Amino acid sequence: MWARLKATIIDFIQQADLVLLGLCCLAGGYGLVLIYSASHRLSSNLRLVAVQGVAIVLGVLCYIFFSTVDIEEAAKKWKWILGFNVLLMCCLVPFGVDNYGNRAWIQFPGFPVTVGPAEIVKITYTVLLSKQLAWLREERHDLKSIQAVGFLGAHLGLIAGLYYVLSSDMGNTLMFLLIFVAVTFVAGVALRWFIIGGGAAVAAFWAAWHFDLMPSHIRERFMVLLDHSYDPQGVGWQQTRSIVALGSGQITGQGLLNGTQTQSGSLPFAWTDFIFSACGEELGMIGCLAVLVLLGAIIARCLLVARRAKTPMSTYVCVGLASMLIFQTVENVGMCLFVLPVIGLTLPFFSYGGSSMVMLFCAMGIISGIKKRSRPDWLRDL
Repeated sequence: MWARLKATIIDFIQQADLVLLGLCCLAGGYGLVLIYSASHRLSSNLRLVAVQGVAIVLGVLCYIFFSTVDIEEAAKKWKWILGFNVLLMCCLVPFGVDNYGNRAWIQFPGFPVTVGPAEIVKITYTVLLSKQLAWLREERHDLKSIQAVGFLGAHLGLIAGLYYVLSSDMGNTLMFLLIFVAVTFVAGVALRWFIIGGGAAVAAFWAAWHFDLMPSHIRERFMVLLDHSYDPQGVGWQQTRSIVALGSGQITGQGLLNGTQTQSGSLPFAWTDFIFSACGEELGMIGCLAVLVLLGAIIARCLLVARRAKTPMSTYVCVGLASMLIFQTVENVGMCLFVLPVIGLTLPFFSYGGSSMVMLFCAMGIISGIKKRSRPDWLRDL
């Protein structure tokens, strides 16, 4: 047993993506410092830091494990994975927790923390979508017909539709859509389908807005973007405080534990949704640039592995997981800058969230495993 464990560790050190792991750990550690400062005024401050720290440690272990998993072999059990996705989301019915207008978290009886099913399903959905595209490309030689696009769209509709109906979580529902667009585009689905889909989406948004079919809380989040003076004490409060915090930090910031908005509690959700704003206030533009450089390096590493992947499916998985990081980062930073709506997406590796942190490391572990298997067989066997 010990000899096998030793061999596994040596294999991991020699062949896994240690650069990606190092970047993830740096981002997680930086985020831990920001969470400690942003939540310092809370009585639960140390608990939040402890939970996040444990999540990082568990995440590293998951990274090691998934680096050893052949994701293409695992995807052959696609029926089980699809069933797992549906079952996990259905757990929102008996065990879901209502939180700020949606039901996106599960509290299993006796389990000490809540679990975000979307954090898990985003990864398994990406793997299944990549498997589906690879099968259509290699077995059917068809990514352009209405049948192929309908097949792909049905998968998206099942996962995104079911999740939204059960949770009302617009942010992660859009995440499924953006992953779908990125992966299908890279796979080679005909451009005309993106034009048709984009046109339909714009028309649906216009109709929902014009005929007042959009839920009121979502409509207000767009209204406040068009007019920053709209309800500044209500729906616009979070983003107004965010802009004040970012602006007051200037170049070098006010210092950790010294942010006026952050430490007074005026900046809401400073350790989750608006941690980028807390960083800007206390560490300034330099601190924010460090956040973006780390996330940019992680994303670039994912895309580099995608480019060198041995099979189309592996490429699609890497692109899908990279697009997940890109969308979350752009949306969260845009939300903090008051140019995009608040839809509940946190900043990867930096915002507080145990299940999110663990699953991010799992996703990066999958990419590490793909990198390992991208090497020539004779080199991998050394």
